[in-house]
Amino acid sequence: MRCCSSAALIRYSKHQFRDVMGSAGTEVGSCLRTLSTSRDSAEIMHALRTLTRNLEDGEFTRPHYTHAIQVLLSAHWFSRWCEDEEIKKLWDEMFLKGPPDQTLLLLLDTISSTGESAGLVRCASVLEKFLSAGRLQVLLWSRCEVGGACSDSPQLRETVIGHLAALPSITCNHLHANTPDAFLPQQYYPLLAASILDTLQKTCHALRAGQDCSLGFVAQVLGKVCIQGYSSQIFETLAPRLSSLTCVDPLWQRVTQRLLEKVPERCTECVITGLMRSLSGAAAVSRLMGNLVVTNKKAQFVLTHKLLLQQYQHPTPLLKSVLGYLALNLERRTLLKQVLRSVCQVWCNSSAVKHTSVEQQLYVSKVLLLCVALLHHSEIQELRHEMLQCMLGGVQCRLDSNIERIRRMGMVVGECLSQKLDTPGSQLKFQYEPDEEIRELKSLMESPSVEDDEQHQPDTSTSLQAESKAEGSAGQSAESEAGRGSDSELDSDDDLTPYDMSADQEKKKSAPPHYVRDCLEALMSSDDAERVELSLQVAEALLRKNVKATQEVSVQFSKVLLHLEDRYNTPHFHMLRQNAMVALTVTDVKPVVDYWTTEFYSLNFNLRQRLDILEVLALSAQELSEPITNKHTGAQPISAVTPQEQCDDITHWRQIVEKRIQSKTRRISKGGTQSVKAVPNRYAPVAGFFFFPLLRSYDRPQVTFDLLGSDHLVLGRLLHTLGLLMHLAINAPVVSQMGRALLDFVWTVRFHTDQMVRRGVMFAVCSVFLSMPAENLLTELGDDLMETRAWLADVAENDCDADCRSLAVQSLMLLDKNLKTQLKIPDMET
Repeated sequence: MRCCSSAALIRYSKHQFRDVMGSAGTEVGSCLRTLSTSRDSAEIMHALRTLTRNLEDGEFTRPHYTHAIQVLLSAHWFSRWCEDEEIKKLWDEMFLKGPPDQTLLLLLDTISSTGESAGLVRCASVLEKFLSAGRLQVLLWSRCEVGGACSDSPQLRETVIGHLAALPSITCNHLHANTPDAFLPQQYYPLLAASILDTLQKTCHALRAGQDCSLGFVAQVLGKVCIQGYSSQIFETLAPRLSSLTCVDPLWQRVTQRLLEKVPERCTECVITGLMRSLSGAAAVSRLMGNLVVTNKKAQFVLTHKLLLQQYQHPTPLLKSVLGYLALNLERRTLLKQVLRSVCQVWCNSSAVKHTSVEQQLYVSKVLLLCVALLHHSEIQELRHEMLQCMLGGVQCRLDSNIERIRRMGMVVGECLSQKLDTPGSQLKFQYEPDEEIRELKSLMESPSVEDDEQHQPDTSTSLQAESKAEGSAGQSAESEAGRGSDSELDSDDDLTPYDMSADQEKKKSAPPHYVRDCLEALMSSDDAERVELSLQVAEALLRKNVKATQEVSVQFSKVLLHLEDRYNTPHFHMLRQNAMVALTVTDVKPVVDYWTTEFYSLNFNLRQRLDILEVLALSAQELSEPITNKHTGAQPISAVTPQEQCDDITHWRQIVEKRIQSKTRRISKGGTQSVKAVPNRYAPVAGFFFFPLLRSYDRPQVTFDLLGSDHLVLGRLLHTLGLLMHLAINAPVVSQMGRALLDFVWTVRFHTDQMVRRGVMFAVCSVFLSMPAENLLTELGDDLMETRAWLADVAENDCDADCRSLAVQSLMLLDKNLKTQLKIPDMET
């Protein structure tokens, strides 16, 4: 907000001009009248020379300078005499040797108030020369000297700061495509940063000379630039240079720390965040900031709470810098322990686990491990109770989560904390598959370094010497091995050619079964591991090949496979078993599907078996939904079945719906949408057998199965399965009834606390909006249409899970498209 403008400066100058008496004032007035009215080059040159001689006179610059350069900018003769080198030189001196703050204000305000004309181009050219001549450094240093511009009003000071910080915005908004490169943010802000560095260097020289300086103005400019969103551009130049200068000169440390202390409170967060992103290493942060986190409450809140607990987009090196900075000083270590207590409370909070995204939980876990790694042994004993409570509560609530990343995160952090607590005989140990994320978490527990990153470059000469030594020793050992080899060759008389056994196969004791009933009997009663393995390997092919025999024993075979356990650690057991179950389902659809859906809610089944049933139903429906060819109308084999271990995140199901959404999304670059052609398939007549039985008993808790209670893992998978079954039934006669039933079901669990369940809800809603005809969908929603849109909008904006937000946005797009189609509203291409 501009509190003062150059217009006020002009009015002030005119008022002073009328009050100034004597020959000097009369001479200046005569020169200004000449510049305003004369067309003679000699008179104009004489007037310019007179004014430039008075530029060093404060009695001239205070009351007359702003009015003088305003007269020059509005002079009509410049276009005629601009080729005259003497006039051009005097013209430039008027703008480049006068008070820089008045020049900057007038040029920017003239650009803002002038339309496209030669005058606008003239102002832009003068401003570009103003920047290239180093007048920014002069302006900043004039405000640092004690007594410099102390008579300025607060409004004028704020206006100068605002114009300095917003110069690219002011110029680009009026010059548009004609904006010179020097005014663009990527060039202007590095120039401003270099000017700040030059001002700080002059401050250091002045302090060594015993002269007092004030950094308040520079700090306000820095804060204004950062709060407008350009902290990365300015600290890209400032931070590395300040880091190297403070490393060798304590005076630079004092000046830099005083600069940060003078930053206005409302700008503190932007300045600190931008500085932390641009610095490498906690030692550099400590040199530049000193004990600012102790003396400044806003800086303390930003560094100990906001960057660590409220935000989670920052990279790991920034976390290391922040926490390492707190650990470097005895006064600041108290804050480090305070941070650990706060992080422990958040990490073991079960509500936070349910209502925050996976990315934020990973971020908090990194903060926790880094804090623990920086503690001394005595501090760990002091905080032992808090860490123990954090470990027990946090690990438990994460192991209860349905999301695999969260579970593994809890395992890794639990192991690291128990190892640090050094509890004899009771350290936690889990089994999990290590990945990049886990390795990163474990690496945070290594002894952290608080030095600058640039100080840890390897010594190339030493490494080269080591390599040469290693190569020499390797050469010697190779020579000795070669000598021994040659001796053994001389002693050997075995010149026979080895027999090629690469194609040999191990002889099997048992033969694979050739009939369906033999295969069933082998799986039911055999104690021979080899026979069970052979039966599983041929089961799918036998079931698909012998349709009649399969239909006779389909339900019994399904029961055997559902209860079959991997007693002999058979290779690819889950994939072979699942393929056989899918083959049974697509070969004898109604009896087998009825068995699966009935057993899903039965007693005495574990969660793994119920999840297997859902997976088999989904894969079977996908195969049955393939178009029927003219040559063969029977069951088509699945070319590649996804193993059960790879299906936890249900990514392959969502890809189908994603493609369908893309086909319904209209884009200008791709032209109009192409409607999906309805083709016959084997799933449409039996879709109801797959779908409706899964909804009949969901609200009836049993002793071993509570779908709406503790077994939310199965609930989430059930919702995804129902959504897929709904989507595959598109264009089927029963699709409207399926959509109505599914909407009623998801409406009861739409506010579930588990992220996996909410993902399933949004996936199911998206499938309904994709599959149901528009007229039936709007009729079904009826009075709940506005409430549904409001709920989807709330999820899209506020849900902590990124997948839920994305699916909610897609559902809103589909709902609006259906609404436009039904109401005959044409699409607006934007």
